[in-house]
Amino acid sequence: MEFAGALRQAIQASGLTLERIRHRLGQRGLTVSVATLSYWQRGRSRPRSRAVVTTLEEILQVPAGTLTELLDDPTPTAPPVRGGPGRGGLAAGTVGAGDRGRAAGDLWPDPDRYAFLVAQLDRSGDHRLERLGIHDVYRLDDVRRTWTLSVRTVLRAAGDDIDRVVCVHQTGPAKIDSGVDGQGPAGASAAGSESGGLSGGGLGGGAGGDVELTGVRYCRPGRIRAEDGLMAFELVFDRVLAAGDTAVVEYELGPADGAQAGAGTVGIGGGGGWSADGYERRFSHPVHDYVAIIQFEGGRLPARCYGFTADTSGAPRRRLGELWIGTSGSANLAVGNVRRGIVGIEWEWH
Repeated sequence: MEFAGALRQAIQASGLTLERIRHRLGQRGLTVSVATLSYWQRGRSRPRSRAVVTTLEEILQVPAGTLTELLDDPTPTAPPVRGGPGRGGLAAGTVGAGDRGRAAGDLWPDPDRYAFLVAQLDRSGDHRLERLGIHDVYRLDDVRRTWTLSVRTVLRAAGDDIDRVVCVHQTGPAKIDSGVDGQGPAGASAAGSESGGLSGGGLGGGAGGDVELTGVRYCRPGRIRAEDGLMAFELVFDRVLAAGDTAVVEYELGPADGAQAGAGTVGIGGGGGWSADGYERRFSHPVHDYVAIIQFEGGRLPARCYGFTADTSGAPRRRLGELWIGTSGSANLAVGNVRRGIVGIEWEWH
């Protein structure tokens, strides 16, 4: 059944008027007009906010997923469009629109290790957080073999009593093995697992993959788990969120003190040795707006730079187009309405 028909049936079964539904959404901090609700149930438009539809399921007392699952029906992907006069980025349409039912583990080189790590963290409120925007700044000094990643994320609660979000980053090459004595990732299952929201990109770790979390603002670190090139951690908000509340979290990642970045890779692929040729972020939840900036430092600039997307970790990359590297030594990529999948920037050295 299509979304409009399912919504119309749910409204009729609830016995609520559109005005009452609008009022109850407003009590939860969500503003939707009666006209908009009417358009949705008649199929003249579709909701852009998954958080609103999740709340509608609660108000109409239908099982979770009755309406939200129908939002994931494949829709056409808009072609990439060049950015403004500075030619510094791309604005793309829906990314990963045809991925209904995909497990979050498929986004990672080692799904079992991903599931093993995030299972140790509190993700109870993750599905009730709406991702309004994520902004990554990746600073790479290829001469000194150093890097830092700065992240700012804006979230909005679609329910009450939410106090944290879980972040996951690939910090080095994945080490895929069979585990030891039946313990660890080899015995974990990725079935049904969900990424902790801010699923991060591939980074260049230290020689031992040692990466530290620093520069945490507007929140505090919770539990941190790291193993074989994968790092997962909780960020606890500075207050408990109620429905409609927003939160901003900022943090930085970089090689731990004393660690050398000589054996790390950036992005997927690469074996031993420095291989700084891309940055990517994995999305297991929809995000309204995503911006990635790559800042090349140390005086060395690549010959070319491209944006790309991919459906899963093992899927082929689709290039969005060449990105301009400005006089600031940086390139940027802007993508709107990301559902799920991988978005990144790759470059070629002279």
